[in-house]
Amino acid sequence: MAFEPPQRLVRALGETAAEGDDWLEKLPELAQQAVALRELTVERVQVPGGRSSLVLLVRRGDGTPAVLKLAPPRARPESERAALAHWGGLGAVQLLEPGDGGALLLERLHPEVSVRSLPEARALLEAAGTLRKLWVEPPGGHPFETVAARTGRQAEAMRASAGADVVPLVDAALAAREELLVAPPEHRLLHGTFRQSKVLSGDRMPWLAVGPDPVVGECAFDLARLVRDRVEDLIATPSGASTTRRRVKRLAESLEVDQERLRGWTLFRAVESGVRARRVGRVQDAELLLEFAGWL
Repeated sequence: MAFEPPQRLVRALGETAAEGDDWLEKLPELAQQAVALRELTVERVQVPGGRSSLVLLVRRGDGTPAVLKLAPPRARPESERAALAHWGGLGAVQLLEPGDGGALLLERLHPEVSVRSLPEARALLEAAGTLRKLWVEPPGGHPFETVAARTGRQAEAMRASAGADVVPLVDAALAAREELLVAPPEHRLLHGTFRQSKVLSGDRMPWLAVGPDPVVGECAFDLARLVRDRVEDLIATPSGASTTRRRVKRLAESLEVDQERLRGWTLFRAVESGVRARRVGRVQDAELLLEFAGWL
C-alpha cells in the first residue's frame, strides 16, 4: 500500500520545515517499515488527518483495531509517548506498546466524532472534564519541556516577527507572560495543545484526549487554548467579546483556576498563534486570532 501523506500534513509541515528537512520525503518508507515491524494490516490513511503526523488506521495480528501514528522529530513524539504512558489511558488515548522512535501504536478511537460535534455548551463541559483528568503530577526526572521554556521560545519569535500594527498586543502579551511566570500556583503535566477537536469518542471511555504536545506548568496555561475554541463563531457574532469574557469566567470557576491567570495566558497564547499564523501566510487565521486577543 502507498502511504501518501495527506495534503493538510504536507502544507502544515511545509510552513515550518527547516532547510534540509527531508522527513516528508522519507515518510512512505518509514511507514512501510513501521507497519512491517509490528505485523500490522493497514486499512487506510486517516484523511484529512492532523497537521503534525501521519495517522494510519490498522489492525494488529489478532484483528484488534488500532492506530499507527508517525511524527517527525520536531513534533516531539518521544515526549508524547512519555505523557501517554504516564497517563495510562486515564483521560487520554491508550498507548499500546512502549517502543521508541517516531512511531506510536495507539488504541483506535472514533476520529469522525469529536467533542466539537456537540452543541457548544455541552462541548465545553465534556472537554473541560476530560482536561481535568490529565492534570497530574509529572513523573520524577520527567523529560517534558516547561511552560517557561516553551513560551520563552515563542516570545522571542513574537518579538522578531511582529508587525508595527500588532506591537501593542504583543507588548501586552509579553508583559502578561512575565507576570504569570513569577509565581505559578502549581506544576502539573499538561496536554499542551488541548482543544475540542483533540477529544474523540472512544469505546473504553466516552471521551479521550489525543495528540498532546506535553508541557509542565500551571493548569491555566492548558485551559487557555480551550477558551478560544470555535473562534470563527465568536468573531461572527455581535456578542463575541462578551461571550468570550463569560467563557473565561465559566471555565475558570468550573476547573478552579484563577480567572485573571486564565485571561493572561489566553491573551498570550492567542497573540502568539496570531503572529505565527501571519508569519507563515495564514492571513485569515491571523486576523481572527488577533481580533479575539483584542477582546481580552
